[in-house]
Amino acid sequence: MQTNPTHTSLVAVGDSFTEGMSDLLPNGSYRGWADLLAGRIAARTPGFRYANLAVRGKLIGQIVDEQVDVAAAMEPDVITLVGGLNDTLRPQCDMDRVRGLLEQAVERLAPACKQLVLMRSPGRQGPVLERFRPRMEELFACVDDLAERHGAVVVDLYGAPSLGDPRMWDVDRLHLTAEGHRRVAEAVWQTLGYDPEDTEWRTPMPATLPPGWAARRVADARFARQHLLPWIGRRLTGRSSGDGLPPKRPELLPYEGPAA
Repeated sequence: MQTNPTHTSLVAVGDSFTEGMSDLLPNGSYRGWADLLAGRIAARTPGFRYANLAVRGKLIGQIVDEQVDVAAAMEPDVITLVGGLNDTLRPQCDMDRVRGLLEQAVERLAPACKQLVLMRSPGRQGPVLERFRPRMEELFACVDDLAERHGAVVVDLYGAPSLGDPRMWDVDRLHLTAEGHRRVAEAVWQTLGYDPEDTEWRTPMPATLPPGWAARRVADARFARQHLLPWIGRRLTGRSSGDGLPPKRPELLPYEGPAA
């Protein structure tokens, strides 16, 4: 990791986490940590260019097929790659295949940029995480190994106490809130060598009284109706929330901020 860096371009590769769900803007689009990071770098680097190829719901095989070669061809200063977590949350998951595809992606992207950024994705506390934790940690061990072998840096969000707090997660329990995305942007910013703007991004929010039993049951019912059942339906029918959707920023162009 360099200090006082000068990065002139950034390409983000991945799924809904990198697309920016659930950091919703007034115009109905999503912002997210990658846009926030791009905005920070652009503010200090005239002519800074940014592309975000991420699409919600993508599995690591789709990321490799649809995004990796496109990102490599852009030859930016920085590429961020976050993928594979959607695979680990599937009932049937071939972890050998996931590791192989992730390695394929890293081998293609690392030589195509000055700095490849990988991540250990954040994990919300709760029974769903516990069920899939072994797969997630196997994925993160692969990320650490690939980073060491290919000169990438790893942003450890999984080990950040603040991002395990349920209050950092949207009502769908799968995507970070705006505050969560802000903290991720800070983490990547610091990992790239920039001076911290928030030295306490890992620090948990102040404790509050937990909601009562009735409020939790209402929230659970709303979550099941609005998010869990549709998610199960997509899994059973082989559909994805990103089917037919284009990348949010498919071209490497000067970044002037999100639309209002």
